[in-house]
Amino acid sequence: MLKRIYNLETLVKPGKVLIVYGPRRSGKTTLLKDYLSKTKLKYKLDSGDNIKTQQILSSQDFSQILEYVAGYDLLAIDEAQHIPNIGMGLKILVDQKPKLKIIATGSSSFDLAQKTSEPLTGRKRIITLYPFSQVELLEKYNRYELKENLEKFLVFGSYPEVELAKSNKEKTIVLGEIATSYLLKDILSIERIKGPRQLWDLLKLISFQIGNEVSLNELATQVQLDVKTVNRYLDILEKAFVIKKITGFSRNLRKETSKKAKYYFLDNGIRNAVIDQLNPLDSRDDVGALFENFLASERIKANTLKNRLGPAYFWRTYDGQEIDWVEERQGKLFGFEFKWSTKPKAKAPKDWGKYKNSKYQTISRENYLDFLL
Repeated sequence: MLKRIYNLETLVKPGKVLIVYGPRRSGKTTLLKDYLSKTKLKYKLDSGDNIKTQQILSSQDFSQILEYVAGYDLLAIDEAQHIPNIGMGLKILVDQKPKLKIIATGSSSFDLAQKTSEPLTGRKRIITLYPFSQVELLEKYNRYELKENLEKFLVFGSYPEVELAKSNKEKTIVLGEIATSYLLKDILSIERIKGPRQLWDLLKLISFQIGNEVSLNELATQVQLDVKTVNRYLDILEKAFVIKKITGFSRNLRKETSKKAKYYFLDNGIRNAVIDQLNPLDSRDDVGALFENFLASERIKANTLKNRLGPAYFWRTYDGQEIDWVEERQGKLFGFEFKWSTKPKAKAPKDWGKYKNSKYQTISRENYLDFLL
């Protein structure tokens, strides 16, 4: 089994709740159970799907909640977002039993974030567990082998079950299950999601627009929904760790565009499964888009794992100058252009140089691992 970069032993602290976010089947339960199998603490493992547990932790009944954890050093709750008022229940435990260690996992941030944000202010630590990153896969492959397997990552992504699958046929089956079961079953069960067909159609449209600025009005017209609903559906998909929204960077140049956004999938395999295109690269016409999505998603993972703070943007002007990926850290701007070609142009757009403390680099198949590791 591949080790994850997170070590729960060092992250779990008394007096604070460790919240582990991440998409379903990204390995949260495996990570949790691996930690529990090695700990010497007396622990209680429970699930947010357990109706009795839901009743106890949402009751706000101090005696009932404290009795529930009596005699334990550690409480671990998997899929905690299913418990109503879970934040208040965990707050009671933290305040009343400050020596108790608590872990809560959630496969979606929409419910768990809302339910724990205010009650657990100053009482929580959050980590996000994505599908395997190139940083983590460096334990299985050396740099040469990562490059050799680039096509596999571009087509099938890096969900744990996909990475462990023995054949492309098995990978295709696993991805199909994750995409349809997870997306349709979990996301469509959210309150006020009443249009499964429109949501699926919306996701397909986003799949074909990787690297392009997206117009909500055009999306709304094509899926026959109003703009407000489309915006809400996209927000839910982002909070469910399916896609990531990147906005345009604009500071002081009059001709910069900043009103539209780009969307990337957090896993290439899910993107390809949505549009049912898991064929090899030599028979595809979207290799550039796949490479761009791969670099964006892997950079998000790497920045998260390395605690490299700061937002990401794209940059574009009305006269066509553009940079795919922009990061801002400590008052400096870093621009990265993604190119599948092994011999890309290295010159920055002329107006990019108007920003002081700005840098520019082209990321290609030759140097992409330096960008991701």
